[in-house]
Amino acid sequence: MTTALLIIDVQRALCTGEYECHDIQRVIDTINGLSARARKSGIPVVLIQHNEKDSPFAHGAEGWQLADGLATAPGDLRVDKTANDSFYQTNLQKLIPREDFDRLVICGLQTDYCVNATVRQAHQLGYDVELAADAHSTVDNGNMSAEDIIAEHNKDWAHLTGSVARIDVKAAADIAF
Repeated sequence: MTTALLIIDVQRALCTGEYECHDIQRVIDTINGLSARARKSGIPVVLIQHNEKDSPFAHGAEGWQLADGLATAPGDLRVDKTANDSFYQTNLQKLIPREDFDRLVICGLQTDYCVNATVRQAHQLGYDVELAADAHSTVDNGNMSAEDIIAEHNKDWAHLTGSVARIDVKAAADIAF
């Protein structure tokens, strides 16, 4: 089984200021632990960055940059995206083709937007997904707290397993590479 680690949108605009995601420093530390174990095991690490014109995520803008404290390595792969789904009109499937990769470990920001869209699309494309339940985050949405959104999505994703692929939701420490 060939695996890749996807780190979605851990960018400055979501890690500080108005859009700072819940418990962000702990989430970044958890992601760093995952990526260190992946790199040590020879697993490709894919850093995905959202790019949106005329926004804090405009390519090259301060908010577009990867978050301070996010550990990266020169061999990490990079994907620039313009939609919630990390596969949509990006080079992600070329970097981790389904014929070579059958398992994706997914973490990052925001739970209810880009992480959700990417988890669901990966599953639909036939990848087995292991979602790091404690390595994704979001913000309160006015109706639900970030903690409730995260818990609800973890529960929903765990029930998406189907005949084509499976989704496992587990603590980052329980994910083996």
